[in-house]
Amino acid sequence: MNASLRLSLAALLFVLAARAAGPDLGPNVLIFDPSMTNIQARVDEIFARQERAQFGSNRFALLFQPGSYHLDVQVGFYTEVAGLGRSPDDVAITGAVRSKARWLGNANATCNFWRSLANLSVTPTVESNVNVWAVSQATAVRRLHVKGDLYLWDGGWSSGGFLADSVVDGVVNSGSQQQWLSRNTAWGRWKGSNWNMVFLGVTHPPEGRWPTPPYTVIDRTPVVREKPYLAVDEAGRWSVMVPGLVRDAVGPSWGAAAAPATSATALPLEAFHIARPGLDSAATLNAALGRGRHLLFTPGTYLLEAPVHVARAGTVVLGLGYATLQPTNGTAALLVDDVAGVKIGGLICEAGPLKSASLVQVGEPGARAPHAEDPVCLWDICCRVGGANAGGADAMMTIYSRDTLAENLWLWRADHGRGVSWTANPCRNGLVVNGDDVTIYGLFVEHTQDYQTLWNGNGGRVYFYQSELPYDPPSAAAWSHDGVTGYASYKVADAVKTHEAWGLGVYCVFYAAPVISENAFETPEALATHLHHLVTIRLSGKPNSGMNHVINGRGPAVVTTRKAVVD
Repeated sequence: MNASLRLSLAALLFVLAARAAGPDLGPNVLIFDPSMTNIQARVDEIFARQERAQFGSNRFALLFQPGSYHLDVQVGFYTEVAGLGRSPDDVAITGAVRSKARWLGNANATCNFWRSLANLSVTPTVESNVNVWAVSQATAVRRLHVKGDLYLWDGGWSSGGFLADSVVDGVVNSGSQQQWLSRNTAWGRWKGSNWNMVFLGVTHPPEGRWPTPPYTVIDRTPVVREKPYLAVDEAGRWSVMVPGLVRDAVGPSWGAAAAPATSATALPLEAFHIARPGLDSAATLNAALGRGRHLLFTPGTYLLEAPVHVARAGTVVLGLGYATLQPTNGTAALLVDDVAGVKIGGLICEAGPLKSASLVQVGEPGARAPHAEDPVCLWDICCRVGGANAGGADAMMTIYSRDTLAENLWLWRADHGRGVSWTANPCRNGLVVNGDDVTIYGLFVEHTQDYQTLWNGNGGRVYFYQSELPYDPPSAAAWSHDGVTGYASYKVADAVKTHEAWGLGVYCVFYAAPVISENAFETPEALATHLHHLVTIRLSGKPNSGMNHVINGRGPAVVTTRKAVVD
């Protein structure tokens, strides 16, 4: 055999080996295929590291190539578990893909944050043949097929959560879940209720309506684009699949009932800059964006001397394993120009030591360009101030661009962890919306020191809202404004003419001092009836603390009583 032929064969073998192993996504992305014999040990090793790592620095993505597996996949903090097929049924796990709160004695999953499942099927054979997913905020289940029952609790409290574009053959039991949003999902039956359950575009919603049980049912999702996902084809080519925009959606986007309009476009992985923590900076990331590349963040924390600046229409930015962006100079972590079709998902944006005006900014002040046919889309974005470290921000997310679509946002001023006090992790607002016609599915905003959500644009729509007021105002005087006691959680500004929202809950716990919030919600008077299905709950706290009214001076107080409801 001559030297050139040997070289050609060696090159071919290298290409085949690379395809079998997958691309180099760094040490914290584990890519499995059914021929491997040590998968359970690797999965158990990751879980042992992540089960209690609420504010740890490690992040992981566990990716499964198409095929069948017998595994018990326990999912801890900062862990993404995803299949790599074009359909969820291409990856079949028999056993479990589950989350429990054993680290808190199986009694409290309200801190089971930052974990996700996507694009696979599971046939449960553990936990009495039930797949258990006991979680709270900053979690997501997408494109999941449960060939059996799914329980959203593990016997103790849980406070999630989000389920979309999925199929459960059996029963979904919400158990102790305080609130939950289900979007475009099919199941055999839904069982359970607590405070606030929203069903949007599901094919078989439970019977009963607000307030007893507290079900909000909306037949169709008005406009949605499912989150992009990684996939491998039969030839071993890796792509990011980008689903199309769909209107009036009912049921999942995949399977026999999926409409042709839900088909996806494949972007080859070669079109992405694969970011690596410790190697990439804002300069290298922005240079890649300037060359027309998309971004794929591998797991880890990225310290940014300037914002990641997305200026090109249609750019895709995805994080694996809860990749975390932290500004170091008081800038934004992520800045998006007012351009069409940008798609961003799966990131934590964390405040740094110097206060940022906003951690995420979409569009610029004065943005007026319409984007209804190709909106900016955000999925599974968590912003946090404090918890892992001290930090500050005036706002966590600010949206200027019209027609922006966002889904499953958790904007959290930390109430526990490191760098947590009234002065150590200051943050005025979670979300500020200045653009018109912005739609959000699943908005979780907690503990900020002013309005949690401030809506200045017209035509806004919110489907499901969960908020806790700050635990730690040191006095009533420190948390008052313009002669008003406290701040409403959800504020629609006085100049707004059109706004609508469904299924909203605001809760309070004032530990530091007896504090009163006059209203949980405030809107222009003409819009008060455009907020549907409101609940306020006083969880605990100092005596004589709570909320005086639900909305605009109406609705009963939760000061000496626990719960108030408005239709």
